[in-house]
Amino acid sequence: MLVSETKTMHIGITYDLRSEYLAMGFSEDETAEFDRDDTITAIENTLRALGHTPERIGHLKQLAAALVAGKRWDLVFNIAEGMYGIGREAQVPALLDAYRIPYTFSDPLVMSLTLDKGMTKRVLRDAGVPTSDFFVAARAEDAARVHFAPPYFIKPVAEGTGKGITPASIVRDREKLAAGVAGLLAAYRQPVLVEPYLSGREFTVGIVGSGDKARALGSMEIILLGRAEQGVYSYVNKENCEELVEYRVALAANDPLVAESERIALAAWRVLGCRDGGRIDIRCDGEGRPQFMEVNPLAGIHPEHSDLPIICTKMQIPYRQLIEEIVASAATRVGR
Repeated sequence: MLVSETKTMHIGITYDLRSEYLAMGFSEDETAEFDRDDTITAIENTLRALGHTPERIGHLKQLAAALVAGKRWDLVFNIAEGMYGIGREAQVPALLDAYRIPYTFSDPLVMSLTLDKGMTKRVLRDAGVPTSDFFVAARAEDAARVHFAPPYFIKPVAEGTGKGITPASIVRDREKLAAGVAGLLAAYRQPVLVEPYLSGREFTVGIVGSGDKARALGSMEIILLGRAEQGVYSYVNKENCEELVEYRVALAANDPLVAESERIALAAWRVLGCRDGGRIDIRCDGEGRPQFMEVNPLAGIHPEHSDLPIICTKMQIPYRQLIEEIVASAATRVGR
């Protein structure tokens, strides 16, 4: 079902605007996941072009004030990341649920679960979805309890956009693991996910739809160029992707490894209960076996710089169609 087959709607847009938080005194790192001004403009213009009436709402507190003032919408296009807590991506969905206003993307349970990479891997491992071994370290001394051999890969358990990921995330000696964990604990004040370092190919798979109707839009392979920070799709590499990264089309029809990666991605998407659209990252181990890495149920949606729209561009899917399919998927919950 496409939007053209549904009624036109009054659609609010919730978001965390990076420029607003920087003006409040927050740092570049603290606001790394927040949206650019032109992202909101692109969504707003696209919704209007699709025949809807968009309205900017803003962040959680602005949404709360609007609701108290009596504002309502047929649907909310939600891309708000939130600022505080492990449930920060669930805060806007939870508030909208309380007012029985439908919204795009996943519900509060999914948003809270998937922000915690360790919990996500536990659920998928129990469901039989291939994912690498892992250990969650809450203290530096926990590093001594890691049960698998180096090299390791370490990152904050609940961050996105490559935050906390640098070349130092690859720890090649067990003796250096505690120091690496301690550094991330001090910087991000949250547990650290320790995994075996996966040295194989890396893919990101774009997905639209929910449940049995979910499908892979396409995949692209992450190729780090010579000047990039090597071995890791780091924050620096992501922020400077135009100069440091090649995004190469990866077609399932031509590459069995891509086909298997897309199968794993869809299985993970459905097990976790993700909705409407997003991205799943897959990386291969040293023997070439694809492993689930992370899911992003609230993927960046800048038309030129975010991975999901980049995948669409590579697959010759217009940005307008991406937004249309996301809204169409969410619109099935309007009026329930």
